[in-house]
Amino acid sequence: MNRRVWIWTVMAGLLMAGTALLLGELKARQRLGNPGVRTRPIPGEPLRVEVVLPETVPGYRSEPLEVQKEVVEALPPDTSFGQRVYRGDDGFELLLNVVLMGTDRTSIHKPQFCLVGAGWRIDRTETDRVRIPRPHPYDLPVVKLLTSREVTVRGSATPVRGLYVYWFVCEDGLSGEPTGWERMSWMARRLVTGGVLQRWAYVTCFAVCAPGQEERTYERMKAFLAASVPEFQTVAGPEVPGQHATAGGAP
Repeated sequence: MNRRVWIWTVMAGLLMAGTALLLGELKARQRLGNPGVRTRPIPGEPLRVEVVLPETVPGYRSEPLEVQKEVVEALPPDTSFGQRVYRGDDGFELLLNVVLMGTDRTSIHKPQFCLVGAGWRIDRTETDRVRIPRPHPYDLPVVKLLTSREVTVRGSATPVRGLYVYWFVCEDGLSGEPTGWERMSWMARRLVTGGVLQRWAYVTCFAVCAPGQEERTYERMKAFLAASVPEFQTVAGPEVPGQHATAGGAP
């Protein structure tokens, strides 16, 4: 081994050792941040909590849904959930779901995997902002996925559309960026500078409609979110100056 190779080998070893020491020190002084959603303890569950979603939203009744066993077993044991289906007076349905991480960030995953695994095709991905009126008017950053699939109705294949709206929230952040890089960079910075592991929640709202009804369905979803988000989310974005509270969507 010549001198140059030896020097580079030693430097690489020192760099690896230093990185390991830094990661060990960060983990030793790490504390888990507070969630940006409302929670309550689950009796007999030391690792998990329940994400509290509103039982009633104006114009809707709801019922809780049990998270599938396969989902619970596939995620870290300190992953927490909240899930309810909301039905409007005219039969319109939405599914509101929250996945809250614990000390393992792998609880939060890309929604594209679940949707495709459930048989949905993602046709378009967009970013948007939904006006939330309380505690002050602010714009909630979201990702909107337009999806499609075929279902069998009376023996015939029938096309349907699905609108999937999601975002991420922790005690000091809101992210509606589809790649996840924004959220991961914020998490790394908070961990290095303050020793805090941000406790992110992944919030989703899903509705199915007939082809051609996508825009109308999305408007209803925005109005639903404007009414429901202040009931379970404890974090708001910057106030929109000069705006008054509205029923949903940007004026």
